[in-house]
Amino acid sequence: MSINNFDKNGYKNTNKKSKVMLIFTYLIIACIVVIGAGFATYKYMLKPVNSANKQIKLVTIPVGSSVDNIAAILKEKNLIKNTSIFKMYVKLHNNTSMKSGNYHFSENQGVATIVNHLQVGGKYQVSVKDVMIPEGSQLKEIAVIIAKEFKLDQAAVLKQLNDKVFIQGLQKKFPELLTNDIFKPGIRYPLEGYLYPSTYMYGDFTPSLEQIITPMLTETAKILDQFKTEMDTKKLTPHQTLTMASLIEEEATGTTDRKLISSVFYNRLDIGMPLQTDPTVLYALGKHKQRVLYKDLEVKSPYNTYYIKGLPIGPIASAGIDSIVAALEPAKSDYLYFLADKTGKVIFTKSLKEHNTEKEKHIK
Repeated sequence: MSINNFDKNGYKNTNKKSKVMLIFTYLIIACIVVIGAGFATYKYMLKPVNSANKQIKLVTIPVGSSVDNIAAILKEKNLIKNTSIFKMYVKLHNNTSMKSGNYHFSENQGVATIVNHLQVGGKYQVSVKDVMIPEGSQLKEIAVIIAKEFKLDQAAVLKQLNDKVFIQGLQKKFPELLTNDIFKPGIRYPLEGYLYPSTYMYGDFTPSLEQIITPMLTETAKILDQFKTEMDTKKLTPHQTLTMASLIEEEATGTTDRKLISSVFYNRLDIGMPLQTDPTVLYALGKHKQRVLYKDLEVKSPYNTYYIKGLPIGPIASAGIDSIVAALEPAKSDYLYFLADKTGKVIFTKSLKEHNTEKEKHIK
């Protein structure tokens, strides 16, 4: 018999073996706890993002989308809690074959339901309505488009778009974009310039006005977020950025250099010179005119840049990406004036004398 299991007093030594067994037991328990917690987390991540929210969202899965792409799309729409868990579920259930197309989903649907719909396709796919908001559109014009496309009352649409309670609800969704700048005294339409001009798709359901314009606000927020560094560098708020961009949008033609137009505006601001841009006069007047008259320049409005110095009180139209970029990345120039000839070509000059000379040549 071995004496290794006995201590110096002749008693059997079981402490070492007991300690090993105890540690082993603890490890097993720990593994069970970790696995149990992991499984509980996995099950939780498969549940709906918000069981109380039945609001329908249109989701478009492009042709050729991978599982990674689909997971990213669903996460962006806030329809799944975690992209990794979604991909794990798809792999575990051999549901990697999912069909492209347009679908209706809501936050009260879990991963299993969403994956099933994507795998089946067919009866779960929906037709869509394309709605185009042109660059340079003003809020009144956007209200007309929305009313026409969704067979709504135009006056009711415009009224709701200017309802303070309605807009405050939107502020909660977009706190960094829709600041209280939109409620400054003198602002005509709080959401003017904030509904991004693009083509939007809506599923075959009757959306609320909030559902119609939320994608437009989302797109504006997304674009401005991309240029946060530039905005910080120029010390511009979202409101100021969209205001400057709207002036550029309204002055630009298809062939103009928007960054040079932007440089003219910034050069004027730098020397305390009024921006004196005609589109702000027309906006202040609240009507379109072929020609701005001298008496029009005298309209007393916080939008009229002949009457005030600096930027107008708010945007005068919805600017596209080119004008937003120009507002944040103006060209470097010494120009203080510009005008467009009959062909749309923009002529830039450094002095009033040069400007008047070009005006005589090209505008009669």
